[in-house]
This record gives sequence, C-alpha cells and structure tokens, in this order.
Amino acid sequence: MNRLRLLFAALAATVALPSASAKVTALVGGRLIDGWGGAPVNNSVVLIEGERIKAVGTADSLPVPAGAEVIDCRGMSVLPGLWDCHVHTMLLGHSDYTHWDKTYPARLEKEIMPAAAHQLLNAGVTSAIDLGAPLGPSLSVRDRINRGELPGPTLYVSGPFIQHEPYPGTEDFRWGVKGAADARAKVRQLADAGVNVIKLIDQDQMAEDEIKAVVDEAHAHKLPVVAHAHRPNEIRLGLKYGVDRFEHTGLATAPEYPADVIAALQERTAQMALGPMFWCPTIEGFFNYDDNVRNPMHIEEPGWQLDVPTDIVADIKGSLKNPGWLAYYQITPLRAKTSAAKFAQLQKTGLVLLIGTDSGIPMKFHNQSTWRELDIWVSKLGVDSMTALRAATYWPAVSMKVDKDYGTISQGKYADIIAVKGDVLRYINLLQRVDVVLKHGQRYK
Repeated sequence: MNRLRLLFAALAATVALPSASAKVTALVGGRLIDGWGGAPVNNSVVLIEGERIKAVGTADSLPVPAGAEVIDCRGMSVLPGLWDCHVHTMLLGHSDYTHWDKTYPARLEKEIMPAAAHQLLNAGVTSAIDLGAPLGPSLSVRDRINRGELPGPTLYVSGPFIQHEPYPGTEDFRWGVKGAADARAKVRQLADAGVNVIKLIDQDQMAEDEIKAVVDEAHAHKLPVVAHAHRPNEIRLGLKYGVDRFEHTGLATAPEYPADVIAALQERTAQMALGPMFWCPTIEGFFNYDDNVRNPMHIEEPGWQLDVPTDIVADIKGSLKNPGWLAYYQITPLRAKTSAAKFAQLQKTGLVLLIGTDSGIPMKFHNQSTWRELDIWVSKLGVDSMTALRAATYWPAVSMKVDKDYGTISQGKYADIIAVKGDVLRYINLLQRVDVVLKHGQRYK
C-alpha cells in the first residue's frame, strides 16, 4: 500500500467540511495544474494555513499535519481559481437594457449585484473584473465581499464607463467628459473613490486631448485603462495614447482587422520594456448563439437564479421568451463567420489574450459564461487547454499586477483553488461542474 493510500486509510473518518477551528486544510490526491504552465503533478498535496498556501508537494514528499482538514481530491483536477476579466454584476441576462436600467437601479446594491457575485463564485470564478456599474454599489459590493459579508469573487471594479457622452438614461454608470480638464477630474473622482481600473469606451468619439488626459491621469494614480475595440479608430487611438488592454473582438461583420491596426499591435507587443499588451476577446457568444436559439435550455437552468428574487427571475425569463427575436443579436450569426479569423489575427500579433465574457449581457448568465468561453477557445478556436487555463488564471493576475498574491497555486499566495472531477486538460467543459471552490482558504463549495 503506497503512502497515499495509507494517508486516506488513516484519515477515513475525516469529514471534508469547512471547520472554523481548523488551522490547516489539505487538498490531497488530485492532479495539480498549478497555473505556471508546466506538466501537471499527480498525487498532489496542497497545504493551506489560514488564507494562504503553506506548501505544495506530493503525497510522497509532503506529509499532512495531524488534525488537518482533508479534502479528498483523488480523481480530480486541482487548479487556481478562475478569473473572468469582463463581467457586469449589475446585469443578469435580461434582454432589454432600457427596461432594466429604468426598473432596477434601487435593487442593484442589495439584490442584483450580490446575486451575480455569488453565482460567479459558485462557478469557480474567484476573481473578476467588473467593467461598468454605478460607483456606489460597485464599491459597496466589492468591499462587502472583501469583508466576508457576501460570497463572491475578489472584485476589481471600474465603476462608471468614461466616454464622450452617456447614452440617455445611463448617466449613473456612464460618465461623459467635456474637455481634457473634465476628463482628468472624472478620473480623479473615480481614483479617489477607490476604483481598481478605468474603463474607456467610444474613444473614437472623444477629442484626442480627452483620451490622453484619461490615460495619463489613470496612470498617475497607478490604475490600468481598458478600452473598447469595436471600431478600428478605437484601437488606433487606444494604442496611440497607451491604454493597457482592449475589450471585445469588434469590427462588426468586417472579415478582418485592417493591416495598419495589426501592424500597430505588433509594434506595441515588440516593446518588451512596456510589458505585455493584453486583449480580452469575449468571443463565445458568437459561436454559441445558434445553439442557444435552437435549444434555449440554459435559460431554464437554475444556477443563474441563485439569490435572484422571484419577480426578477420572472422578468428575465419573460424577456427571453423568444431568444431568436432579440434585436441585440440579429447581426451575431454574420459576425460569427468572421470571429475565428479575427481571433487568429490577434493571436499572431503577440498579444496576451485573456478570458473574459461580458457576463450579464442578454442571455449570458454569470454561472455559465466563463466555462463556455474557455470551451470555445479550446473546441472551436484551437487553443490548447493549458494556454486557455493560464488565460483565466495566471495572466489576469499579471494584468492587474496582483500576481504576487494570485494566479498560481504557489507557497505564500492566497488559497484561491478549485477542483473538478476528471481531466480538465482533456475535457475543458468539465468546468461547467466545479466540485470544490476555496477562496482565501475558505471553502464555499
């Protein structure tokens, strides 16, 4: 009988449930995918003390202390908690933005955003970047999660978008700027309030001195700037003024990115001293749309209804009664035909691509979005599973400059760890059923 079997025989009576008095937790026997990109480690042992990882090894090299809480991970993949780099906790998949924005502002902070956060955590998302919501509720929900008052991922929030002029009825979460001085003032207001990132959209509609002011002021406060990439000039201007990351695949039904845009991206990625250039494609919706319309069973799946009041559930379902009729998605089948080619172009530029989903937009639910994005990268776009997983673990932490504490299963880092039955490197869609979720050492699932 090998050491691993002896270990479980000795601890057979241990119940793998959270214990407030347990000082050490041990994940034992799983196949460890640590986030660094190397070969997985079989029969692994991960020791957690408090919020952080104390040691990582194997059953043959790392003994489990007496009295530790043991979580049996035999037959499971053990990996860092996932990141979703583009979520909207103020949205829950409703099809009508105008109705949602008019009906639910007073319920965002207490009901809607906490429900979204809980659903993300249940899906194995232990960190998420929330890109666009009213400032007060964003900070409140983030901080309540950090204090342990709400279950949810560690949130990095932008608060309101920065743009030329807000769309009618969206002023709570879209801030317009009029001139460079106003742009600087708006960014300072967000920075002083404590946001983690600045979100810039429709920058091709802004004066160039306004764009420069937004980026320069954000960087002066050590805040990254993420920018939409729906149109060529959004990309050109974002590169010119030094944004840190682009969002979405963009360019509607155009077959590819213009040659000058690709050349400019290659020029930027060649500048090693500036660090990696990041891009979050949010691409799965193009590939899954037809299936979602033909078989909308995911609309009835109960996971997205977790913590959502019954009247809001009914409203969301009613808005999705005819998913093929949603005006929001009518151009999607045409965009799907060009999405793979654009994704391949982005890969070839040397960009670091990140997993993000636009979770919360119509028909895209927080409990489903992240694994679906990973699945499309692997099954439709030819990305190998390890690269895709690092785009949802290691690289997001680097992009937010928190890789000292997050992104890999390493000694001293926060114990954000998930475990899934089966081999996720062979079958990435196993992530739709995450069996174990630990965040900062606390077991949530």
